[in-house]
Amino acid sequence: MRVRLAYGETGLDLAIDPAVTTVVTPVHHPVTEPADVLLRRALREPVAGPPLRERVRPGQTVAISACDGTRPQPRELMIPAILAELDGVVRLEDVVILVATGTHRGNSDAELRAMFGDEVVDTVRIVNHDARDRASLTWLGRHGDDVPVWLNSEWVAADVRITTGFVEPHFFAGFSGGPKLVAPGLAALETVLVLHDARRIGHRNATWGITDGNPVHDDVRAIAAATGVTFAFDVILNRDKAVIGAFGGDLPAMHAAATRAARDVAMRPVPSPFDVVVTTNSGYPLDQNLYQAVKGMSAAHRITRPGGTIVCAAECRDGFPDHGSYREVLASASSPAALLAEISAREVTVPDQWQVQIQAKIQNDCRVVVHTDFLSEADLATAHLTRTTDIAATVAEALDRAGPGARACVLPEGPLTIPYVPA
Repeated sequence: MRVRLAYGETGLDLAIDPAVTTVVTPVHHPVTEPADVLLRRALREPVAGPPLRERVRPGQTVAISACDGTRPQPRELMIPAILAELDGVVRLEDVVILVATGTHRGNSDAELRAMFGDEVVDTVRIVNHDARDRASLTWLGRHGDDVPVWLNSEWVAADVRITTGFVEPHFFAGFSGGPKLVAPGLAALETVLVLHDARRIGHRNATWGITDGNPVHDDVRAIAAATGVTFAFDVILNRDKAVIGAFGGDLPAMHAAATRAARDVAMRPVPSPFDVVVTTNSGYPLDQNLYQAVKGMSAAHRITRPGGTIVCAAECRDGFPDHGSYREVLASASSPAALLAEISAREVTVPDQWQVQIQAKIQNDCRVVVHTDFLSEADLATAHLTRTTDIAATVAEALDRAGPGARACVLPEGPLTIPYVPA
């Protein structure tokens, strides 16, 4: 039997033994209405509060926050839908689209055109947020659990602030979308470092599917509430990355409705942990680098027995990546256990340590093997990982080592499906 793994833009076929392998895929939710109909309805019939058009007055300036290129948000559909609603009320020259990069790199012109479409790029000003450029940030005080908040100045100065995103389970924030398009998306590095410190990331509730009581998401919500969002606009996607639900309105109610829908689409129970789990990072653009692939590893970790094996297929065309501190932090200690000890002992959070903290916890519990076309065995060794060019052989070897009765699981779409063992 063969299973198609989401890998890069082309996918990857994997031969499996159905007698010992469980395949967990997203529940298929077909498109029942055209995306433009769903999007327009969300803007005109919001979950809570008045329609978008009634919240905007002539002469006002508008800032729209959107995901960066590592996220499969359908920006080319969502942004034109917003602009159509604002037509005749505000001028395009009074609109700015802010790419909510968080601490990631900015997107190039070619990437922006692929993300938003030529017409939007040619008619609306688009700015890559830069968390490290203090001159482009505004101080807004301390919010949540004593988080120092600096946000993008263009966002703060706008009369109307619109978040746009897509909602799926997130490996330490609970769910994506909603308030994350304010912070960390448009926040300063200093703000992000506090939101991602070892205490918050190490909390038992900082995990997939939990928002209330999750110290990361609690603070993210508090920042958005304190600093103001005029209208929030999110979608949920099926396994083909097609829009199957759209939600608009006041941020808290909108995001709550979207997360309920996303939970039904993306979270699947399994009866017990497995000895071997094969995962992906949902293919391009999500598997562009090893940093992002930690999400796929984390999804597998939830259902891998202690001491078991995780095999992660991620193309990593953008490497680790080389920008940011992820690679440096990974290589700063001799083992995953040493990394965990070092991070826990730090008084000051360093960039990207949160991703390393989660990865080290996974590697401390399980053996992690990576299939990639762009990172060498030596590259992966600096991350305490091993490389495979033959996933099927690696799975067979791991099952044999686990002994009689060993079982495997495959997550072909990676974190698009979040498996869990019911309590």
